[in-house]
Order: sequence, then C-alpha cells, then structure tokens
Amino acid sequence: MEKIITDRLVLRSFSLADAKGLLGYLSNPRVNCFRGEKITTHEEAISEAKKKSEDDSHIAVLLNDDENLIGELFYFYEEPDTYSIGWNFNEQYEGRGYAGESAKALFQYLFNEKRARRLYAYVEDDNYRSQKLCEKLGMRKEGCFLEFISFIKDENGIPKYENTFQYALLKKEWEKQQI
Repeated sequence: MEKIITDRLVLRSFSLADAKGLLGYLSNPRVNCFRGEKITTHEEAISEAKKKSEDDSHIAVLLNDDENLIGELFYFYEEPDTYSIGWNFNEQYEGRGYAGESAKALFQYLFNEKRARRLYAYVEDDNYRSQKLCEKLGMRKEGCFLEFISFIKDENGIPKYENTFQYALLKKEWEKQQI
C-alpha cells in the first residue's frame, strides 16, 4: 500500500519495526474478536509484524511526529465492489480522534483508489467505542445478528456467541457527507 499521510498520522504497510507497537495492543486484546491474535512475547510480535507486512489488507497506523505504531486498520475485498473494514487500536491512544482520522483516510482510499461501492463493519453489541466510531463516520446500523459468532468460551468450555451489529456505508452516502 502506498503511504497515506493525514494531519497527525501515517498509514502504511506494516514492517518488522512495528513489533513493539503490536505487542502494546495485542498483548491484552479488549475486544473478543481480537482474542485469537493475542501475543505475549517480543518474538511473537516480530512474527505477527512479519505476517502483517506481507498482507496489504492490514495497515499500520502511526503518529506522524514519532513514527510510533498506535493501531491498525484492515479491509477485506468481496466481489464485486464491497469491502469489510475494521480497526484495532492501543487503548493508550483512545479519545484523541486517531481512529476516526485514520478510518476516514481508509474510506477515501477504498472509495477512490479501490473503487469500492460499499463498506461494512461487524461490531459486537458490547463494543460501544466501535459503534460510536461507525456512527461518527456516517455508517448506518443495518441490523443485529443474534448469537452470530463465537470468539471465546465460558468457564465450562462452551462457546459464548456474540450479538453483532452490521454497519455499512455506500460511496454515494460518503460523497454527500463530504460536501
């Protein structure tokens, strides 16, 4: 991916130098959907950074003044012109608008460079921060999938199914917001 620079951030492909930052937020995933990516050692962080560096669908988000990794964006293509999108940020950087600023840049990239017609995101019903971000970005809540998917198990080993909202945004809706 070509580097994208916003007022305060740099969005670029991952590199091995991002291992420390990855460990910062993947050592303690706060949202169940990221539990499978949990890492606990610097070696695991290097391996994860290498894996993400080979996949253009994962985008590193860094502060532009010190090149410090604060989170990531990701997108997955679905035929013919739809993308599933998401994000994961270090909680130390919450409340400063970085997720919104980087997501707006991603939306611009997907709509203009990748010719997306539609973007959508799945958000667990207890992930209030991501729900609020989707709404700030102008995404519509299209529905709630009851007991949609399981990322964790309870104390008895039984899968705990998540109620999951789907948010979406069409390119024409995005363009109207930009006026």
